[in-house]
Amino acid sequence: MERVFHSNGDCTRVAATSCQTKLQNLELALTQEILEDSGNKGVVTALYEALKRRDVEAIQKILAADLEWWFHGPPSHQFLMRLLTGEQESDFTFVPHSISAFGSTVLAEGFDQSRSIAWVHAWTVTDGIITQVREYFNTSLTVTRFGKTDQSDCSTSSSIASLNCPSVWESSLPDRVGKSVPGLVLAI
Repeated sequence: MERVFHSNGDCTRVAATSCQTKLQNLELALTQEILEDSGNKGVVTALYEALKRRDVEAIQKILAADLEWWFHGPPSHQFLMRLLTGEQESDFTFVPHSISAFGSTVLAEGFDQSRSIAWVHAWTVTDGIITQVREYFNTSLTVTRFGKTDQSDCSTSSSIASLNCPSVWESSLPDRVGKSVPGLVLAI
């Protein structure tokens, strides 16, 4: 696409660079997202290593002092809370089978064979510090991402933006539990 500019009767043709600029901005955004994903995934991986070593000092550096914690499962399965608060000594070890990052949200999934327990942690990482964890035990979890599908001008009060909620991740380990488990959807 070319744009024509007139200046004092002179006609100057300038190749439009808007497509190139948009492409460069998209590439930059994707690069930044990949870096953020890998950095956030690294923070969560470091936390699991510290939990495995029972390294309280390292854990305190990784977690926010006012960590927000959500739990879905039987109260008897609150192993992480007991581990983080030092409430009681636990022999439960969180060994993630997979860790995936989606921006500030990092998902870790694991399975304890001896107890037939599948678990999923959804961590929120802000500026290199974990600020929130949502913990799910023996629950099938599907993660979706909210996003606008219509990029048209929404300046009129009567226009309503349509939302697209694609599934970006689904837990795979509940099948190993050998029983029916509840299913939840987490929107990020």
